[in-house]
Amino acid sequence: MKKPLSKFIAAFTAASCSTVVFANSAMEEMIVSSSRIEMPLRQIGTSVSVINGEEIQLRGYNSLADVLRTQPGIAVSNSGGLGKNTSLRIRGEEGFRTLMMIDGVDISDPSGPQAGPRLENFIASNDIEKVEVLRGSQGFIYGADAGGVINVFTKTGEGELGGSVGLEAGRYGTQQIDANVSAGNDSGDFFIAVTDLESDGFNARSSDNISPDDDGAENTTIHAKLGWNATEDLRVQLVVRDIDAEAEFDNCFGGAPLFNSTNDCTSETKQTTAKLSGTYDIGSFSHYLGYAETDITRDNFSDGAFSNGSEGEINRAEYMASYRLNDTTTVVAGVDLEEEIVSSNFGLDVDREQLGVYVEFNGEIASNWFVSAGIRNDDNDDFGSYTSGRLSSAYVMDFDDGSSIKYRASYGTGFRAPSLFEVDYNSTGTGVTNNLSEETSSGYDLGVEYYAANGLRLELVYFNQEVEDAIEYQYLGDPVTFAAIIDGYVQLEGTSESEGIELALEYPITKDVAILGNLTHNETEDPNGDTRIRRPELVGNIGLKVSALDKDLNIIVNYRVSRDAVDRDFSTGGTINLDDYAVFDVSANYIINEMITVFGRVENALDEDYQEVTGFNTAGSAAYAGVRFNF
Repeated sequence: MKKPLSKFIAAFTAASCSTVVFANSAMEEMIVSSSRIEMPLRQIGTSVSVINGEEIQLRGYNSLADVLRTQPGIAVSNSGGLGKNTSLRIRGEEGFRTLMMIDGVDISDPSGPQAGPRLENFIASNDIEKVEVLRGSQGFIYGADAGGVINVFTKTGEGELGGSVGLEAGRYGTQQIDANVSAGNDSGDFFIAVTDLESDGFNARSSDNISPDDDGAENTTIHAKLGWNATEDLRVQLVVRDIDAEAEFDNCFGGAPLFNSTNDCTSETKQTTAKLSGTYDIGSFSHYLGYAETDITRDNFSDGAFSNGSEGEINRAEYMASYRLNDTTTVVAGVDLEEEIVSSNFGLDVDREQLGVYVEFNGEIASNWFVSAGIRNDDNDDFGSYTSGRLSSAYVMDFDDGSSIKYRASYGTGFRAPSLFEVDYNSTGTGVTNNLSEETSSGYDLGVEYYAANGLRLELVYFNQEVEDAIEYQYLGDPVTFAAIIDGYVQLEGTSESEGIELALEYPITKDVAILGNLTHNETEDPNGDTRIRRPELVGNIGLKVSALDKDLNIIVNYRVSRDAVDRDFSTGGTINLDDYAVFDVSANYIINEMITVFGRVENALDEDYQEVTGFNTAGSAAYAGVRFNF
């Protein structure tokens, strides 16, 4: 694959934006996702980015996916607005190859086609403390595949009893109400939040042009985090999250006997996650024990009548121990047992278990030279044993002027067993085999980061990822009879590749004005040498963050571009080009006093007309405004 580095760097000179930090504080930011234990950023050799809760609230997006697409290496495709099918790709890898967690709970849907997270059902709620995005293969400790790990951390109650209530309204009949209450002391803490989002939406599918109707969505999310500090050394925590989501969409099929196509479609999803955990710290030792459950039920309706439904469940028990030899050296080891259970009204009723064991070393092997090395073995009921690993290194050079340069490199492997749905679907599919085997992956990246004393941060990363024997859904219909020739999951023999460069910049022009930006150039190939679908060759964000009036007024603008993406032509089995597009967003909030904050935003301010998935519309220019009351 070619590497147009000069062209890419030239394009990046027009970009940039993120949070203003100074060199020392930025390098010491604590990251959890890289190794499941807190480590300062200067010691981490993998690619990681962090979005804090303040930035999430300032941007104002209803969808968590829209927040994530502002980060390097991430592309998102949406099929018709809020609540509709949403896919996220890190470095060109599908969302089902990325592990997404909320407070350490896997939110995947095991009953879904390829067992990925239902990202369309997760809103950017006010309970989020920060999001860590770990890019690249991380199979050794999380059991994740080639994409990476997205870890959402929610807020913990602290101080006296308090909370807030927020109200928002805007175009497409969109309304959001959220409220939270929290408190905490040395004995314990709690944080409880609820968010209710409704939107009339817009016509989701462009082909629905005879009597087009709006395709709306509703989402009610309830979240609770309860913590008890039983002793100085022992903390017990319970996290519960419940999502009730409903979405209208187009182009579905009714039930037997006719299986007719219609644009009057509705999906109802209920997802509940819960985790009970305990952490015991004694001296240099730390012990963690947790049990988590994810339950999801999906029912689909066609022309008002039930058409199909499914249920999925993930039960996971895990134990992790860490031993800190000194301030920079830690050994981590753990074991986890995960059970998946899937059932449907079509007679699907299957389950399986996977046992994982891992160990990792993190240490400073020489002055400012940090190494992490880990290995993991997974034993899957259906597909046997697989060993994966990761090796990463970071070397930091500190200069007298307060600046620093970090050189880093990482290499990792992973695997993904075919989902229960893939295996079952192929048992009755057309033109496909049911002899699916596991995917394997490997990837590496090389990066350099520069931190200036004035807060300037520059990052350049080269990455290369490969998936062997990738599994993808294929459909090919007869152009005359419309009968299916291929309908099912196909194992691509050979290597699917993603190769590219990520650039990121944070530059504080003044103490109140900062430029933030990122640009990713990613070339992808399937085993036939064709470009992989819905993976833009170029995605980027450039923005400006401004604070004024003694930081009471805060503004952030973002210009997002996508170039050179293709999609599947299901009638021919080939590909078609998607239009390039650019979207301009602006948001602001103003703190009137300690109790009242007003906020607003305009999404797609230039009213760009584009599609991320062939045949599905996207939102036009839309304005939103709201107020938050703190108590």
